[in-house]
Amino acid sequence: MSTAPRAPLMSLDDALQALLAHIQPLTTVESVATLDADGRILAQDLVSALQVPAFDNSSMDGYAVRSADVQHLGSELTVTQRIAAGHFGEALLPGQAARIFTGAPVPPGADAIVMQEQTEAVPGQDATRVRFLTTAEAGQWVRRSGEDVRAGETVLQRGQKLGPAQLGLAASLGLSHLQVVARPKVALFSTGDELVMPGDVAPADMPPGSIYNSNRFFLRALLHRLGCEVSDLGIVPDRREATVAALKTAADHHDLIVTSGGVSVGEEDHVKPAVQSLGELALWQIAMKPGKPFAYGHVRRETASGAAHFVGLPGNPVSSFITFLLLVKPLILALQGSASAPPVPYRLPAHFDLPKADKRREFLRVRRNAQGGLDLFPNQSSGVLTSVVWGDGVVDNPAGHTIAHGDLLNFWSFSEWLS
Repeated sequence: MSTAPRAPLMSLDDALQALLAHIQPLTTVESVATLDADGRILAQDLVSALQVPAFDNSSMDGYAVRSADVQHLGSELTVTQRIAAGHFGEALLPGQAARIFTGAPVPPGADAIVMQEQTEAVPGQDATRVRFLTTAEAGQWVRRSGEDVRAGETVLQRGQKLGPAQLGLAASLGLSHLQVVARPKVALFSTGDELVMPGDVAPADMPPGSIYNSNRFFLRALLHRLGCEVSDLGIVPDRREATVAALKTAADHHDLIVTSGGVSVGEEDHVKPAVQSLGELALWQIAMKPGKPFAYGHVRRETASGAAHFVGLPGNPVSSFITFLLLVKPLILALQGSASAPPVPYRLPAHFDLPKADKRREFLRVRRNAQGGLDLFPNQSSGVLTSVVWGDGVVDNPAGHTIAHGDLLNFWSFSEWLS
């Protein structure tokens, strides 16, 4: 009896390229308060309408001077004015100094600031004369107008993720609200009669063959971290009619549907035929470990135009976790019009041996040690979720590559990957 030849495995890079080729950014834009925009994706370039700072100002508490008047140690000047932040002073004449405070505008005529620690009052002069214990150079301790931001400059670009620094910059330009991409609406559900929700059944009472649904918890958390609006549809009964109904509801109200399990080649389940009956589905076998089975397709909407994207992840928890980061995270960022790049690898030495090479590209769970090297979790099975909890990142190990103690490896940090 002859069997059809197996299709060759697709490289991870090719799979990501094929996946992103199907994605068009969402077009819905929202205006949100700058105070509430942390983690959102900017929907338009941010062009400054003003200079920052708007005027030359002092970066120190001290004295504004004409540098030509302070070219010798012990120079003395008459203090003629006091300038605090928010107040403009009068023009400074030769032989004069102005007491000035951090952030205050530099008065006309002055071209330098001398720190107060480098000055002293002249005795008997009632604080109207100051002696300088240093010389002054033009421009010292002066923050020039526009040295941070110039009017007309694009300071933040469309597709950029907004964080604390970006929000502070936007506020410095007087922006109380920002235009951001609407949150992607994602439906999440699991299928499988073996799945049990934590809390529904005590561990001692678990029926034979049942397992707790762990994937639902970390997938929901990952989606929230990417700024998605998540509808958790729970566990769908392992019947085709229930699966079709869940997909129809999800497609009508969401941009993306994410499921886990039931995407291995030859596996008998209801997700594949249900998706195919409502749209289209491609099953990819990706040359990566953990991972390999991955499904991508579309589910047509019945109450609106277009279709929802569908992603089927592997059921093994580590496979699902790593595949989400490698493929689904870039998909969601692309929906928001944001470019995605893998984490910047650190070159760190292996403090372990891996004498047997795998045919697939491996993502090995490792942890940095006190000596600056990488320790390998002893069990790299795709079902061992403790490897992800124990580790603080993965080694991106090419296919067919063995590892010897001391080899420099590409290390991807979970803390950066999950940010």
